[in-house]
Amino acid sequence: MKSSQRTARIAGSTALVATLGVLVAPGAVADPEHTVTATPTRIHEIQGTTRISPLVGERVSVSAVVTATRAFGSSRGFWIQDPHPDDDPRTSEGLFVFTGSQTPDVEPGDVVTVDGTVTEYYPDDPATTAAQSTTELVDADWTVTARGAELPKALEIGPDTIPELLTATPGGSIEHEPLRPETYALDFWEAHEGELVSVSDVRLVGPSTAYDELYVTTKPEQNPSARGGTVYLDYDRPNTGLLKIESLIPFSERPFPTANTGDTLAGVTSGPVEYDSYGGYTLMATVLGEVKDNGLEREVTRPQKPGELAVATYNVENLSAVDSEEKFARLAEGIVHNLSTPDVVALEEIQDDNGPEGVGDGVVSADQTLRRFTEAIVAAGGPRYEWRQIDPEDLADGGQPGGNIRVGFLFNPERVQFVDREGGDATTAVRVERERGGARLSVSPGRIEPGDDAWMESRKPLVGEFVFRGRTVFVVANHFASKGGDQPVRGRFQPPARPSEDQRVRQAALVREFVDELLAVDRRANVVVAGDLNDFPFSPTVRELTRGGALRSLVDTLPPSERYSYVYEGNSQVLDHILVSSGPHRVDYDVVHVNAEFADQASDHDPQIVRFIPR
Repeated sequence: MKSSQRTARIAGSTALVATLGVLVAPGAVADPEHTVTATPTRIHEIQGTTRISPLVGERVSVSAVVTATRAFGSSRGFWIQDPHPDDDPRTSEGLFVFTGSQTPDVEPGDVVTVDGTVTEYYPDDPATTAAQSTTELVDADWTVTARGAELPKALEIGPDTIPELLTATPGGSIEHEPLRPETYALDFWEAHEGELVSVSDVRLVGPSTAYDELYVTTKPEQNPSARGGTVYLDYDRPNTGLLKIESLIPFSERPFPTANTGDTLAGVTSGPVEYDSYGGYTLMATVLGEVKDNGLEREVTRPQKPGELAVATYNVENLSAVDSEEKFARLAEGIVHNLSTPDVVALEEIQDDNGPEGVGDGVVSADQTLRRFTEAIVAAGGPRYEWRQIDPEDLADGGQPGGNIRVGFLFNPERVQFVDREGGDATTAVRVERERGGARLSVSPGRIEPGDDAWMESRKPLVGEFVFRGRTVFVVANHFASKGGDQPVRGRFQPPARPSEDQRVRQAALVREFVDELLAVDRRANVVVAGDLNDFPFSPTVRELTRGGALRSLVDTLPPSERYSYVYEGNSQVLDHILVSSGPHRVDYDVVHVNAEFADQASDHDPQIVRFIPR
């Protein structure tokens, strides 16, 4: 390697001035063959005017300033930026240099010349992944030609910086579409991939995650929730102000902050932009603001009146008998205190007695799990609930491997009676029967069409017949198929495909058909359909349930700012639902926010409750 170097003028632009006495990065001595074939290139020429570099596969030589380093994990490297941009707003001036598990011996402010091969990195198989790519240099050799250079000024992101529209929707890949950063949010971020950006005094729209992420909004007036989040209201109304933030600061120097929805990330946060398949474009912070606690509190719903029946739904996130006392105690406190002791609780994600510890061991009973839960409720000051559920076939209902999750009921026998009819099991379908002009179940509890392909690798709905003050009430507990396999909102295929939706629509059709059978026998029947439907109020799944008007979705009765029970990637959204027939009257519905907005959670879902007077 030469002991001195002068950086040449590249493509007619002002060159970066190098010093004498070049510093060679340890472990990064150039391959002579690579040195010969590398072509002097500007970063904006590498980035190009689409998402895919026009120089993929070529060996290039780039001179720029180091703006940030990632010195941990298996994807180490550093970002460089050209301090002399071109006049094309479509072309980014930033670029990531991938060094694998090697920690690069460079620092922000170093002026470097990097020889590397241009590539587009995908987090999964490029032939099948829906994620966008990141333009990078790999197999890189670099030399440090100067220290202490001034960094390019970070682009300040304000409420009006990002376009309102998310992306073009060509009906396929957007990778080769010309970037339109003035029109589309995704194009804007792609046009600044690898560059320094900054935000100031932004609102957090989700809790800090287990993966050390923060989600903020750059558009504080965009679909704000009542408690500081950002509400997701329709497929064609994505929240373009959302931005994920991670930290490049070693946690030994500064632990990652803990935050709740509605807190403020005060001061300046800045760093380079990177694409992540989870959450999309991400600010990788080299400067991280301070979290200001805005005092978000967990909600408490009112108690039901003596003549009201209270039915709740609660996804308790893979609860099994091997879970900690703390988890049981916190969930029990939520039932007794925050939900004010409902008469009936439809539970989702109850696991078998040894949870995921025994995969394929034949254990499907959940008696120990439910016994621990009901005892924890008593310890929290609540009544001694009874439970009803049906053990699934081993490994047949999806969810965490070995956990055998299922839905079930808790009920307070001091307030409501459960009508037990024998014969309900994992494979027997419940039927509607006529009795003295009213409807009854053939088995109680019973499963809806458990042999139908719609329930393949998914939880089967459980129907229970209850009696409250002489009135019969039918409750259907649900946990529909997950969204696994759907394409991301910020991915390369637009509009994103939602193949998992097909199964949920078929599941919704079976539940609605069962409700139709009940109402055909008794049009005034009191029916409650509750649970985690894994879909949005505006989805085809929920539209199928409400088709014909036999059921109405209660979340639609809330103001838009209150329509959420779950927070994902900064979006406050609805996955859990309660729907009722026309039988119940004086209906009072509430989503009780105790988990989803908080970093400290007993579950990742908020419970819901409906109070009504049965006919």
